[in-house]
Amino acid sequence: MGRPRTPLLDRERITTTALQLVDEQGDFSVPQIAKRLGTQAGSLYHHVDGRDGIVELLRERVAAAIDPATLDLAPWDTAVESWARSYRAAFAAHPRAIPLLMTSPVRAPRVLEQYERAVTVLLTAGFAPADVMPLLIALENLVLGSALDLAAPETMWELTDRTPTPHLAQALAAVGDGRADRAFEVGLAGLMNHARTLLLH
Repeated sequence: MGRPRTPLLDRERITTTALQLVDEQGDFSVPQIAKRLGTQAGSLYHHVDGRDGIVELLRERVAAAIDPATLDLAPWDTAVESWARSYRAAFAAHPRAIPLLMTSPVRAPRVLEQYERAVTVLLTAGFAPADVMPLLIALENLVLGSALDLAAPETMWELTDRTPTPHLAQALAAVGDGRADRAFEVGLAGLMNHARTLLLH
């Protein structure tokens, strides 16, 4: 038999399969990827740098959905807010990947380039270098926590007669639909207001 016209293995197929596994079960293993692709685990190592390499491919795949044009907007706060919303949407599409990606160092070149652009936006706006990373990390914490919140059940508090919580019941009834979106906007507004005050000092 001749060689297949389409290679059975490449980095794109490996990444797609790994992301499917993460979406289903929150993690992946190299043998699981190999089994789904109908090959041996050893064959994957010809294309990727082990598990860590696959994690970085996943990071690049998920982050590719963040609109890079948001960081070209002006003024700086419009850019940062737009980037935050796009970042949240990208990770909300794959919430089970968040714990996996946030517990390993960022090495993916395209992701590092995006952080470089975000840092440049803040430095150009006049932020002190010492303030930049705390702001970006706080923004990332808000974005990723909210992306996880979007995947949570709309009803996160199950009220029972055994524990009287009339004020909680009243607050839950008042918030209505879109709890996660409203909470994200509250957090983002607070963070951005704090950032603006830093520029005044």
